[in-house]
Amino acid sequence: MSDKLRLLDLFEGKRHQLTILTVSVLAFLVLELLIYMAAAGQAGQKSRVIVTDPKTGGSVYEANGAALTSYERMVFENNHGPLQNYSVRIDTREVPFPFRAWISAAVGVPVGLALLVSFLVKVYLLLLYGDDRRAAEGEPGAPLETAGRFGSLFRRLHQVSVFHIGFAVLLCVLLLWMIPNAVEDFAKAGMTAVREYQWFFLGASVFVGGLIVWVIYLRYRLSKQMLENQLDLEKFRVEKQYLLQCEQARLLPEAASETQEG
Repeated sequence: MSDKLRLLDLFEGKRHQLTILTVSVLAFLVLELLIYMAAAGQAGQKSRVIVTDPKTGGSVYEANGAALTSYERMVFENNHGPLQNYSVRIDTREVPFPFRAWISAAVGVPVGLALLVSFLVKVYLLLLYGDDRRAAEGEPGAPLETAGRFGSLFRRLHQVSVFHIGFAVLLCVLLLWMIPNAVEDFAKAGMTAVREYQWFFLGASVFVGGLIVWVIYLRYRLSKQMLENQLDLEKFRVEKQYLLQCEQARLLPEAASETQEG
């Protein structure tokens, strides 16, 4: 259909091209600035107010900030009694800049939004005008097929769209965000389990170490036995060859004497 609206028609118009480009760049910069400010807000010195019971020493109440607000103080006293009966301390720690989270958000959020907008526009045009895509075979503008491995690679690259690339980028961002967290959580859980069940892990380590030593010893004995067997075979071969040479040396003079007598 010749009057079908396409995104390319909108971008090719000189009147709208500069406006769309300017708005897109400004939106991208504002989005990146917001992501950086959100990541920077999570770094720096972070304080927590910790209220502990002087009798047991356990934590009773925790709140973010360097001091309790009036509302937090009211909630605490309604649930636990007067604040003067408890010990209050401030825990301050330095939080590093979340570089990995910032990289993941700075790459994943714009790509995800661009893919979402492209998908919504594509669905809108599909519902409005229908799907009139022509088959690749027989079109005058279709690329010629090239025989061989190069042609197959070219056809595969031709089928890759921006949605595939965006999905691959989002997958890499998710892996960058999830795999280090999973490894860190697994390491923490492993260290906690080792501290709580250290005798079990010590016994298991001794058992595994003894098993490895036993396997090494068995392989050493097997290699030694194979070398001894090979040495015995070599000795037997040399002895047999020596006996054959002695027999041939004994038979040669007898054959020579018989020849002279004849």
